[in-house]
Parts: sequence; structure tokens; C-alpha cells
Amino acid sequence: MVHPVPEIEVTADLARTLLREQHPDLADLPLTWAGTGWDNALWRVGDRLAARFPVRAVAAPLVDHEQRWLPALAPLLPVDVPTPVRVGVPSSTYPWTWSVVPWFDAVAAHHTPVASRSAWAPALAEVFVALHLPAPDDAPVNPFRGVPIAPRERPLRERLEQLELPEADRVLERWRDLAAAPAWDGPALWLHGDPHPANLLVHDGRLRAVIDFGDVTSGDPASDLSTAWLTFDADGRDAFRERLAPDDATWRRARAWALHMAVVLQMHPVDHPTLAEIGRHGIEQALAD
Repeated sequence: MVHPVPEIEVTADLARTLLREQHPDLADLPLTWAGTGWDNALWRVGDRLAARFPVRAVAAPLVDHEQRWLPALAPLLPVDVPTPVRVGVPSSTYPWTWSVVPWFDAVAAHHTPVASRSAWAPALAEVFVALHLPAPDDAPVNPFRGVPIAPRERPLRERLEQLELPEADRVLERWRDLAAAPAWDGPALWLHGDPHPANLLVHDGRLRAVIDFGDVTSGDPASDLSTAWLTFDADGRDAFRERLAPDDATWRRARAWALHMAVVLQMHPVDHPTLAEIGRHGIEQALAD
């Protein structure tokens, strides 16, 4: 699979120019590059802020979703989220909306030992208890999250063929069994959309924040609950499940989503080795249960 190619490079000079043009009181703060993912470049601004810039046109609406919906969702949640504190607009030097968000003093959970994550598994469950409420009709549409999992067989099979995983047959067989669980028949609930451990921040052994709400949408909560296998081991998963108390069908669909997402995360191991590692862990856990 071809890796998504950034359409614009957000350099320190560009980031500072945009700050100077639109938020001049921030323009002289130190800028530190914090990484560029599939969709966004992140620059730390001083000690307490970060500027988040889409690097592809397809990702620009995701920033708009965060700007519109995080101010409404943040007060519901028991942990911090990156609610934008400033908004950037397109200019002659940069074509899309961008955000200034809080910088959290924490590390991504994927940098922590898997066994240590069990301590905050109930806290993550509490986030979903608070978030998974009926969403309004104008919630963002995301064709890749919160939707029925069963129709995802073809792209899953194609990715497995590309990856040539030794356990591909087991993954597909287990996925088919799990995806046959009864479909979600409840209301469309608010969903984070991408709560894998690179988007969960930890400080002093506690869940500090949940970030990257670009995929926020509504639908079947099972896609969010796939993090039980992507993030935790069996002990952490038990604690997570105990607090949530999902019905059996939802838990089975969540495990099917975990297998699906674990394969997706492995598609670009050279460019995104961390995501590939999360994917390998997810497959190991989902096949072991």
C-alpha cells in the first residue's frame, strides 16, 4: 500500500510565519518539532501549547471536526483532551485551517510497558462511559469507524495479502467468526474514532489525556472498544471490560475491529514503526483471547 504523502512541509519557518501573522503574541515562543504523522505536523509552542497543522487536504476536515466538537465534548470527559485554544485560518502561505492546542506533560502510552497500563484501564473505560452518548444528527460522518464491521472483509483480506503475515489465515478465520456477531441496534453514539495507545497520554502511571479526535464520529461503540486489544494485556482488558460491562455481541465486534485495526496499523512499518508495533501487539492479543 502506498504511504500517504504529505502535500506540504510545515517547517519551523512556516509555523512561525503563521503564528506571527495570526497569533503574534505566540510568535516569539520557542518552537520544537514534535512529529509528523499520516495527517498532521505538530510543533510545540513554548512550554504549554502546540500548533497542529494538516499536511494533506484529506486531513483538513479532521481539524475542523475537532474545532467544532471538542468544546462541546470536553466538559463531559474525565480526562483532558486537546480542545483548541486558538484557531488558524488559511492564508497565502498555508491552505488549510489549523489549531493551537494545549501541550500535555505526558508520554504516549505505547512508550510504557504493557503490563503497567492495567492500572489505568478503568480510567480509560470511564472516558468511554462518559463519551458514548447518543450523538446529534449532524455529528461528523466517518465511513471507516462506527460502521458495521462485517462488510470490511475485502479490504482486510487485501491488506493481509500485502503484508504476508504468517498468521494471516488465523486472523481472517477469527475475524469472520467475530464479525458475525449481531449488529449494533442502538442509537449512534459519540465515538473518539482512533483510541490506540499512541493517542493515550500517561503521566506518573495514570491516564493524563486522550488526544487526536480527528476521526470523531458516531455509530457502533465497538470500534472504540477495539483499544482493549491494541492497548492492554489480558489483565488490563479484564479491568477495562469490567467497568464498561458491554454486551457479548458488542465485545465480539470490538475484537473483530481490533483485528482489523491491528492489520491497518502494520501497513507502513518503515514510516510508522510505532503503529506497526501496536498492530502486532493487537493481533497477538486478539488471537490469544
